[in-house]
Amino acid sequence: MSRFVAYAALCRALLLGRLVVTIAAVGVGLRLVDDTWSTVGTLVLITVTTAVQVTVLSKWPGAVRWQLSFLVLDAALMITVLVTSGGGIAFFCYAAGHAALTGALLGTHGLPLWGVNAALGLAVATQLLRVESGEAGTSIAAPFMLAFPMIDIVCGFGAAVATAALARYIDATVTAVTAAQHLAAASERARLARELHDSVAKTLRGVSFAAVALPGLLRRQPDLAEQLASTVSEGADAAVREARDLLAGLRRDLPDRPFPDNVRDICGAWSERSGVPVQVTAVAVEPPVAARYELAQILGEALQNVTRHAKATLVLVGLRRSVAHVELTVTDDGDGFPMPDDLTELSGSGSFGIIGMAERAQALGGILRVESRPGTGTTVVAQIPLSGAVPTAHPHRAAFR
Repeated sequence: MSRFVAYAALCRALLLGRLVVTIAAVGVGLRLVDDTWSTVGTLVLITVTTAVQVTVLSKWPGAVRWQLSFLVLDAALMITVLVTSGGGIAFFCYAAGHAALTGALLGTHGLPLWGVNAALGLAVATQLLRVESGEAGTSIAAPFMLAFPMIDIVCGFGAAVATAALARYIDATVTAVTAAQHLAAASERARLARELHDSVAKTLRGVSFAAVALPGLLRRQPDLAEQLASTVSEGADAAVREARDLLAGLRRDLPDRPFPDNVRDICGAWSERSGVPVQVTAVAVEPPVAARYELAQILGEALQNVTRHAKATLVLVGLRRSVAHVELTVTDDGDGFPMPDDLTELSGSGSFGIIGMAERAQALGGILRVESRPGTGTTVVAQIPLSGAVPTAHPHRAAFR
């Protein structure tokens, strides 16, 4: 339907352009005509019919499907204008516009109709030459004989070229959008596969190995088999929790909502669960889908770290754009901890959450900075490359208590 909308918009532009040119051309020589009221009536007729045609194309763009019916109706109006104007300038302008409409709706297949328009214009001009007497009449009518056959063809061909260019643009746009959708879908599938592999799949693999060993242990070492059965049960529970966490992460970011709204929702839900107030300052920035998800996961993990370790009384969350990056900042006023020079050293103390956040940022070509000292709280800054984001002039603030 988008193609019909575009074609209808082009036809509306041609109709309005014809109306403006006709009014301007007739208005210039209005005082020179013998029958002023007939000329004014012709202009009123053209204005009313144009308004009706534009209204129809605006409300029902699909009407351009019936090209021949639309052109036959417009040709009938052209003949009406010819009769009411007596072959004046209004008719010639209307005929040129009709040729342009033919080119827009039929393309180069409208060449025979352009020829008919040109022949009709030539016949009208010839008749004017016969009616007019004297040198003055000949000088007035002669330009119509020479110009309008070519003008009709030029208008039709120009509209056909413009329509073909519009069709190519629409096709290229649709192709680009389709390719972007396919790429986004492939990226999303790859991300889900990575998440499943890193969490649920590994846990289930361990459960599978334990389950394979269980029958043999039941015969040889019943006590050890009982412990292994408990391990299998705990592994299955862990897999369920990981799957539930993965689903919660997928629900954490809704691509059809503004990303700052999702950030506020994540912070609000966490504040209700933890009882810790959160103040959010966020500009209207829309990262790509993959970046949205990873930023939402980083935010969720940072807030969980506050719950587990910080003993904070206030958390500040900021979302802003700096040049070509989006920055997510989470600051708490909790206990803090001594920061090593390299984040990988945190794995020795079991701080895998920060390492996971850093890996998420690095996967998108970004960085994660953590600033903390004992007794001064902690600040986590995720900086992700961003393209096509649109910031607003003023940030929106929200607080959750």
